[in-house]
Amino acid sequence: MGARDRQRRGVAELHDLFGHADNGIHAPRGAAPQRGGQERRYGKCAPACGCNGAAPRLPVFAIQSGGFDGHALSGPGADPERHLVRHDRPYHHELADQFSGAEPAPTLGGANLVRPEQPAGADLRAHPALPARHGRARSGAAGGLHHPDHHPSGAVQQRGLLLRQQLLMPAAAAAEAPAELLARVWGFDAFRPGQEEIVRAVIDGRNVLAIMPTGGGKSLCYQLPALAREGVTVVISPLIALMRDQVRALKQAGVEAGALTSGNTEEETEEVFTAIDEGRLKLLYMAPERLASGGAQHLLKRAGVSLIAVDEAHCVSQWGHDFRPDYLRIGELRRSLGVPLAAFTATADEETRTEIVTRLFDGQPPESFLRGFDRPNIHLAFSPKDQPRQQILRFASARKGQSGIVYCGTRAKTESLAKALSEAGHLACHYHGGMEADDRRAVETRFQQEDGLIVVATVAFGMGVDKPDIRWVAHADLPKSIEAYYQEIGRAGRDGAAAETLTLYGPDDIKLRRSQIDEGLAPPERKEADHGRLNALLGLAEATECRRVKLLRYFGEEAAPCGHCDLCDTPPEVFDGTEAVRKALSAALRSEERFGAGHLIEILLGSQTDKIKQWGHDKLPTYGVGRDLSRPQWQAVFRQMMGHDLIRPDAARHGALVMTQTAHPILRGEQSITLRRDLVAKAKTKHVVRTLVSDDDAPLLSALKAKRRALAEAQGVPAYVVFTDRTLIEMAEKRPGTLDEMAGISGVGAKKLESYGTEFLEVIAGAVEEMHPLRRKLAGSTEGEIYDRLADAQRGLERGADGYDRPLSCSASTIRKIAETKPRSRDDLARISNLPEAKLDRFAEAFLAVLADYR
Repeated sequence: MGARDRQRRGVAELHDLFGHADNGIHAPRGAAPQRGGQERRYGKCAPACGCNGAAPRLPVFAIQSGGFDGHALSGPGADPERHLVRHDRPYHHELADQFSGAEPAPTLGGANLVRPEQPAGADLRAHPALPARHGRARSGAAGGLHHPDHHPSGAVQQRGLLLRQQLLMPAAAAAEAPAELLARVWGFDAFRPGQEEIVRAVIDGRNVLAIMPTGGGKSLCYQLPALAREGVTVVISPLIALMRDQVRALKQAGVEAGALTSGNTEEETEEVFTAIDEGRLKLLYMAPERLASGGAQHLLKRAGVSLIAVDEAHCVSQWGHDFRPDYLRIGELRRSLGVPLAAFTATADEETRTEIVTRLFDGQPPESFLRGFDRPNIHLAFSPKDQPRQQILRFASARKGQSGIVYCGTRAKTESLAKALSEAGHLACHYHGGMEADDRRAVETRFQQEDGLIVVATVAFGMGVDKPDIRWVAHADLPKSIEAYYQEIGRAGRDGAAAETLTLYGPDDIKLRRSQIDEGLAPPERKEADHGRLNALLGLAEATECRRVKLLRYFGEEAAPCGHCDLCDTPPEVFDGTEAVRKALSAALRSEERFGAGHLIEILLGSQTDKIKQWGHDKLPTYGVGRDLSRPQWQAVFRQMMGHDLIRPDAARHGALVMTQTAHPILRGEQSITLRRDLVAKAKTKHVVRTLVSDDDAPLLSALKAKRRALAEAQGVPAYVVFTDRTLIEMAEKRPGTLDEMAGISGVGAKKLESYGTEFLEVIAGAVEEMHPLRRKLAGSTEGEIYDRLADAQRGLERGADGYDRPLSCSASTIRKIAETKPRSRDDLARISNLPEAKLDRFAEAFLAVLADYR
């Protein structure tokens, strides 16, 4: 049935159910329908309506005196905004389109109809099972909604009966209490702690910021109010899998919900738009990237959005671990729609919460709810990597038949580890962002429906999976931050039952995470904050006390030891590490905080490396004072120092370790520090995987790659077109300080030196002395060296040998020509340079003396 046919059928049924408007005037009770009248035509309104034909192409309808009347805002020529239209008549209502194509039985779509005897301004909230739309009651004489003399027949009569039952429902019954909605739709007899207060604040239309632990029931805090409120609730979420899961669960519960994501099929997208057009939709999920589209606000206005819910609100923080630029558009959307906003997240420290308020609420503090971060049912455990594949296999085997997630740092590892688990007899599959959308969707569906399935995945999976009975989460590689760790383990035990976690980590993980930070395009202050967050995660990994205490303290909460983590189960052996830490801090300070851990350890061990001799560090008081520990043990000490946030890599100094304020009292002997003996004692020399550069040069290589990436993206070319990895590695190792030295790097030709040389020198050496363009063309050549010496000779004779003569000079092009041609006599010099006699008298002898050194 086409759109026009559905509209015509809806018009006829409304006429049969309610009577009609005769030329814009309410029809008398029992009046026979005038099907051929002007008011029945598609094209313009009845003359008596007063809208002068400006309304959409459907006739005016009346529901007796004191009821509703108005234009249907759908169909050919309809107002795309679908808002109520005020004309000379009091109010118009889009009732007709609510029934267009209603199959098999009509619904009100939240038409906000109340019994006519209710006064204007009565509670217009629709039946909670139905989506609410805008509409207004009009005062007037009381009357029934259908006259007994009018007898529709057949299916229309049955549909009318259902409609009348819904229309005649008292408003008090329609305004269903939150607890009743909770029981009827979700089947729960009580809210979780902290939920009801948030739900009521959102229903009341207040701006809300709710910080709730993962698994604490955040989604219900905006889903339930969406059913209790008029209009559509739009949910902004970055997690496609989560949106799909929530929409699926809501539909199974009888709630009209839909999502617009890049993972939609054409049929799914069309279904959403149809639900919007028919006024059925209550929750619309959207990815933040959709807000960049010019039609996004138009669509949301058309849908009748009355509330914005923001999931994962920490993504708005530019200093956060999961920053999404499109989240910055949400504040503008809130202002444009003029509706309340409710923001939810599980991971937001005080700094992030402040930024959320600034960016989403224009700095006006919303009503805030901090519900804590503790998940007492989750057992926390970390372990240094020691044959990590076997560690994961043993952990999974002890929990065979239970649903679990294994997070990996690379796509390749997800595939290889999933294969190993399958070969060990587990039901396992892999998931990562490089898979086809259909394949990813198939894994998501399997994980929801199959018991005991293990998904080995990158962080592209799981953050959006709303599966309550995941019994364990393992990390085969270190997460990127403590916030990411908290969210990822939060996938486990959402049903409140016991769950377990295991996180493996090693030096290579830390090096990888450091390089990812250094190679990013963030400003230095952002990189410093990211290194601090990674330090916090290291502190959790190598904690000396209860892990839960350490984790909650990071988020600003204090707690007693939990008795439910690996360190509470088996307390680690510790020792007073103050002396070792003071030696390490002294080595960093005396070498001017210009070097990484690798070089500092060589100083402490008293090694005779070329770099130590070059910098004279064999003369330092700390040289050789750390021979009581081996190199691996010192590496363990430095790692624990980072975990205590005593030192941080400085991105501006290419990974050089600098002391934090926390370290100063220890260095002065005012405080002591406890370290884990087991991690130091077990540290041993392992097979070293060959890396591109040394540990000390790795941060500079990362910075050079970041610069290359920025230049390549600006030009729209692959990174290797700017410089190859081999060229960047040589830059990192040789650290050229001038354009001449840069020109000596393999792969740096004249054109690339001209185009990129200065920018890469600034990364390596900081500020670069300005060089004349003509001199720059000679960079790296003997002629460039001659140019510099000729320029120096000229400056020395600018006012003659005694300094009192009239100033004379040669142009840059003349000096370059002399450097390139190397004349052997005054006559040759005069002929080549065209210098006048006065300048030849002053400069010729000095210039020829310089040139004589290059014959």
